[in-house]
Amino acid sequence: MHRPAVPILDLDGARRPPTEAIVESVAGAAATFGFFQVLDHGIPDARLAEVWAATRAFFAQSTEEKRRILRTKENSRGYYDRELTKNARDLKEVLDIAHVPFPDLPDDDPSNFHTVDGVNQWPELDGFRETFVDHLRSCEQLALWLLQAFCRGLGEHADHLAASFGDDHTSFVRLNYYPLHDPLAAAEAAEATPLGDMALHHHSDAGALTLLLQDDVGGLQVEHEGDWIEVEPVPGAIVVNTGDMMQVWSNDRYQAALHRVAPRTNRERYSLPYFFNPSYVTDYAPLAGSIESGDHAHYRPINWGDFRQTRADGDFADYGAEVQIAQFRV
Repeated sequence: MHRPAVPILDLDGARRPPTEAIVESVAGAAATFGFFQVLDHGIPDARLAEVWAATRAFFAQSTEEKRRILRTKENSRGYYDRELTKNARDLKEVLDIAHVPFPDLPDDDPSNFHTVDGVNQWPELDGFRETFVDHLRSCEQLALWLLQAFCRGLGEHADHLAASFGDDHTSFVRLNYYPLHDPLAAAEAAEATPLGDMALHHHSDAGALTLLLQDDVGGLQVEHEGDWIEVEPVPGAIVVNTGDMMQVWSNDRYQAALHRVAPRTNRERYSLPYFFNPSYVTDYAPLAGSIESGDHAHYRPINWGDFRQTRADGDFADYGAEVQIAQFRV
């Protein structure tokens, strides 16, 4: 039986406001799949090559070196090798780096971090900070451009949501490394949450949008009409998926699709998601333009700061069931 493929859209360089054709394509893909891939997205191949090289250089270091910048419950920025999804441990290592609004200021300057998140921790690798500050800026620009298309697809002004993504937006990039074997030593693994059966367990992303770079190994799958569909790697493409927040804003017209990463048995895998998230003071609910005649708002207002903190606690350790937008349904 032929399975549908995740749509691949050409963004025509993302140099001007999205055309009507692009708006229709983005809105259609978000409504049907919640996932699509984009080409001609405006981020040069050479810049992406630098990002990939820096990612591999970081994870190639010894465990001792990587743990010099270990993430903690108090500081969610840094390296971690026992990430949970749905309260099961994933077979992966991660490094989280937050949005840097003022790169010329120190990372611990109050303008550059949110107290609840902590401070970026950088590895001692030449050019690493510069490479990822650049990457964060490129992803922010592309995400803001796509946000215009999402808004227009709901009948709202292109900049309707822009105010929620000012200098204090809470976006971050995650470097993912999926090894073939448990990164924890046997004694550590015995004390940690047991590994589940996936490299990354099924979930939807909590925020607005995610921009993902994936290598050529494969394994990313999205749930569509009861089946798991492979998101086949496409050279130079960026995978875009709709988050829980966008599903709420759209009153369920856009879907925050479940996705997962199946374990690989012969090649390790790398990926780099950029999670596009608003200011923590943002309260979100269905937009007026997304509520069709005769319908009603499907969700009561949700505060992003509260929602995100609860979800982050569930990723760091098993502190109970993860909060879901379904808990806010009217």
